[in-house]
Amino acid sequence: MDASRGQTGIQLLLAAEQEAQHIVNAARNAKIARLKQAKEEAEKDIAAFRAHMEAEFQRKLAETSGDSGANVKRLEQETEAKIHHLKTEAARISPGVADMLLKHATTVKN
Repeated sequence: MDASRGQTGIQLLLAAEQEAQHIVNAARNAKIARLKQAKEEAEKDIAAFRAHMEAEFQRKLAETSGDSGANVKRLEQETEAKIHHLKTEAARISPGVADMLLKHATTVKN
């Protein structure tokens, strides 16, 4: 009886080992599947973020490109206004400067 009991014990151990191996394999496969799913989710998130950032970049690029014509026009207007201001000031003080230069050129100091 001892031999048959030992044989059944070995059979039980082998069956338990096979069951444990199946459990480990199932856990390993579940882990691999979850890692693959996580990687796919991360790739989707990255693609969505990249698309969002690209759209934001294109929007800002369009805003600045569209404004370049307006900026050029604004700068031309500011330049014209400054030139007009300088000409007006030059015309206003020109007679005084000419008189001052004449006075200094014709005055003789000993």
